[in-house]
Order: sequence, then C-alpha cells, then structure tokens
Amino acid sequence: MCGIVGFVGHKLDAKDVVLSGLTKLEYRGYDSAGISLFNSKFRSFDIYKDFGRVQKLKDLTKDTLKSHIGIGHTRWATHGKVTKDNAHPHYSQSKRFIIVHNGVIENHDELKSQYLRDSLFYSETDTEVIAQLIESFSDTLSVENAILTTLKLLEGSYALLVIDTQMPDTIYAAKNKSPLVLGISDDGVTVASDLMALVGFSSKYVALADHTFIVCEADSVKLYNLNHEILPLNYSEIDLDESFSELGEYQHYMLKEIYEQPSVVSRIVQHYLVDENKMISDEILNDIKASDRIYVLAAGTSMHAGFVGKYILEELAGLPVEVHIASEFAYHTPLLTHKPFFIMISQSGETADLRACLMKTKKLKYKTLTITNVKTSTLARESNYYLELFAGPEIAVASTKAYVAQIGVLSILGYRLSNASFDLKEALTKVALSIEDFLEHQDVSSLVHKIITKRNCFYIGRTLDYYTSLEAALKLKEISYIQTEGFAAGELKHGTIALIEEGTPVIALISNPEISNNTRSNLNEVVARGATTIKISLSNTSHKDDDIILKDVHPLLTPMVMVVPTQLFAYYAALERGLDIDKPRNLAKSVTVE
Repeated sequence: MCGIVGFVGHKLDAKDVVLSGLTKLEYRGYDSAGISLFNSKFRSFDIYKDFGRVQKLKDLTKDTLKSHIGIGHTRWATHGKVTKDNAHPHYSQSKRFIIVHNGVIENHDELKSQYLRDSLFYSETDTEVIAQLIESFSDTLSVENAILTTLKLLEGSYALLVIDTQMPDTIYAAKNKSPLVLGISDDGVTVASDLMALVGFSSKYVALADHTFIVCEADSVKLYNLNHEILPLNYSEIDLDESFSELGEYQHYMLKEIYEQPSVVSRIVQHYLVDENKMISDEILNDIKASDRIYVLAAGTSMHAGFVGKYILEELAGLPVEVHIASEFAYHTPLLTHKPFFIMISQSGETADLRACLMKTKKLKYKTLTITNVKTSTLARESNYYLELFAGPEIAVASTKAYVAQIGVLSILGYRLSNASFDLKEALTKVALSIEDFLEHQDVSSLVHKIITKRNCFYIGRTLDYYTSLEAALKLKEISYIQTEGFAAGELKHGTIALIEEGTPVIALISNPEISNNTRSNLNEVVARGATTIKISLSNTSHKDDDIILKDVHPLLTPMVMVVPTQLFAYYAALERGLDIDKPRNLAKSVTVE
C-alpha cells in the first residue's frame, strides 16, 4: 500500500524523479497524493497535495522551478478520511519538519496524549504525530537524535522520509516492517518504497533492514541502527527492465499481463527445469522431506494458488498439506505437528499478515520458504529460503500472471519432491501453448456483453476447478464490482441454489473427465431455475456446445489454463462498465498493513 519516493542530487530535477517514481507506484493503490519540493527562489519548501491521482500533482507543479531535493507520497487512507488535509506530506507545528510515511503507528493516540497535548495538529493522521514528536525533541537534541528518539517510541510499521527545512540538502529516512530501498547513481540518491521507482534513476540499490536509519545527501549516504551505530552499505545491481512498466500496445496493464502469461510459464521452465544453476536446491527439498506436514500461508489470490499447490504436492509427493489464511494464522495459530515446514506465498513479498506469520514461525525455529515475485522483498530476505516467480513486475492491482507463475513454481516443487515419471518441462510447455492458443484465437468479449450483465454472478467447479472458481470469482468482483462467488458445484443444492433466479449468470469450469458429467448435471439444475450459463472446458471434457474449449494439458496443471478465460471475463466486464481496471477502488497491490 502507498508509495514513497524521495530524491536529493545535482543534475536532475527532483520533481521529475519523484513524480516519475510515484507514477510507477500507482499500481500499489492509493486515494491521494502529495509532493514537497525545495523552492530555490525563496529558499523554502513548497507542498502540493490533494486527493485523487498523481496527474493532479503533475498539473499543480508544471511551472515550478528546478529543485535538487524533494519527497513525495501516494496515500491509501488508514487514519482519517480521504481529504487534502490528510494527504501527505505532513509537517510539524512550526512547519520546520516535513514527512511522508507508509505504515501504521499503533500507539499514536498514547504518544499524542503523553508528549503532544499542547501541539496544534493539521490532520487526522497517525503520521503527523511523528513529525510533531521530532520537532518537540529537536529543541534539546540534534536532528538525528531527535528522529532516533522518536523512532524508539513508535509501535507499528513505518517507512519514513523526513526533511528538516533548516537543512535543505538532506533527506532522513527510517524503516520498520514497511519496505524501503535506497538507490544511488552519479546524479544523486533516491529513496523509495519499491524498486520499480528507482529504475532509470539509480544503478545500484540497498534494501533496508528493519530498525535502520539513513542520512542521505547528494554525494553521501550513511546507514545507522537505532543506537546511532554506523552500519555497512551493501549495494546490489538493479536488474529490472523498465519496459515492464510500459503499456506498449495494450490499453491496460491487466490486459498486458494476461497476455504475458505464456512467456512467464516459459521463463519459469527455463529457470527451474533447464538452467541447472537455478534449480530448486537439495537443501530446500531435504528440509521439506524431513518435515511431517507442510503449512501453506497466504492471502487472496496467493491463497487460491496455495490450494492448487496443496493438491499438486499431495498428489505428486504424498506429503500432507494445510492451507491457512495468513491474517488468521498470525493471531490464532492452529495445533501444529511436531516438525512442520512453512511455505509463504506472496506476489510482493511484503504482505504484512504473512510477515507476522513469519516472525511467529521464526521465533518457534521452524523452517520457512517464501515463493515471491520480488527477490529483494522482506519475506524473501527473512525466510530460510525463497523461490522467485520470474513473472516480471506486475502493475495491475488484480493479479493474473503472478497467480499462474505461483502454480507453476509449486508444480516444480512438487515434481522435485516426487518420483513422478512424466516430463514436467514438456507439460508446462503445453500449458504455455494452450494459453497462447486461446489468447490468439478465442474472443470472450461477446460472452461478457451477453451474459455477465447482472449484479450477481457464480462460478462453479469440482476438485481443482473449485479452486479456480474461487480465483475467478475474486477477479470478477475486485475489478468489475459484480458480487461474485465461487462454489464447489456439488454444494449448490445445499443452499446456494436458492440465489439462482431468472438471468443469473453461472459459469461452469469443466476440466476433469471423471466428474465432467457431475458438473454438467449441476449446471442443468441452475438452467432449470432460469440461470444463463457459460461453459469452459478442455478438449477431453468438451461438448460441442461449450462456449470455450481449451487445449488439453496435464491434469494437475489445468488451473493454469482454466483461469485465463475468467481473467478476461473480469477485464471485459470492468471495461464495459467504464471502471478503472488497473486501480480498482479501495484496493492496494501490496498490502503492507495488517
């Protein structure tokens, strides 16, 4: 959630760097935006902010003078309504300190009553408490010590950028739980909440650890712990391709990412089944085999991939697997077996609920593996092991290619743990070809226009198709705002069929030949009650009147292809309604608050 970008340097205009970075981070989800820039004419800092999109900031700042330093923010509201006053940046009472903040300060009310009873507040946010505390401590302490003293009082999560208007050549930054990365180049220093914001402006980066504090000037960076002890800076090369953030021929990122899925599957094959240097290590496999149960922890789309992964791991490797919602597991942990192994699945690698789970499992000294799209993420760094999805940056809030990649990597993990005799490389290649064939030759927009027209919609399926139904329903509801549910087809008669009325859309997923007739029988039951239907099948389960028929793939990999038409259903349903497809209301790409 939210985005942070700051820049201090020589040649570049800070406005351009910050606004470019914020634009790249729009996918994270936000409802307001703001920027603070140094005004060289008046030797002061100007603040521009408002609710709405980053484009407003671009319009507000189009005539500003070139600035060597600036900080910016996109806000997803947690404390206080979506208003101009609650948008970041915030400043302290005298306006000496300017701050942007990602995260949640859990004890802000206590700090306010204990230290800031007489302070004047300009907003309803928890963030402003931080600025006010820094100012209050700066009366008797140096700026760095005032910030450090404040940080030690904060409970919760934060990624902070702070400017002292009396020192207009320095950005102070700090990190706990919320992600923050530092990038350097000959042009200056950039600090941001996501590596994407550094691309094009920095050549090297450092992913900051929790409870660290940095002092940035154009030509120098110093990293400290909260005891003000200096720490080493270990830089890595930025290897992201800027073209991933470009739309190219596509109208929306979601559509682009749907069409990238065949190449994502091919990339996974190349990295894990061809390139021996990147194969899943024996150390990971041995630790999993030594366990007595696998626990998969995830949220949302990643959890649906986890359900598919459970099926694959149990079928191939014969290992018992449980799937848990991360936000529930973190605070109500079930009874565990004697030697569990934990798999965390997260597109961003920054999911706050998962991180809470990781902290708990690490405390109990259990082994953990993170499957993520971001190898520099907190979860990847803090787990015992990680496996990269190689999907490339996913910009649209509604996950598509990362979901397919997660199932692909889980299938490879299951395969490596088993004695399976089929050729997984060939099987995944067929998946890529099946998706590609569908995207090239079948158009679903007319089906959406004709059938998905009601306020409610249902997906039904059995076994693996049930898990796909859950993901399909989530996609449709999150970007088209149509109330959609996914059900095990056999459960319809146990209550859900009461919701079927004339014209209700019901979409059936039919990929398992053994129970194809069962699902079709359930479909007949809803047709008899007035439902309009869409049937998606594979060649070996198809009837001639099915609406979408996909090329056959290995039975365990069917979710990777069956989900693709449903992704397009969601896309075209939202397109017909004129909605913001890549940035649906109230949602964020990277959920970094619990």
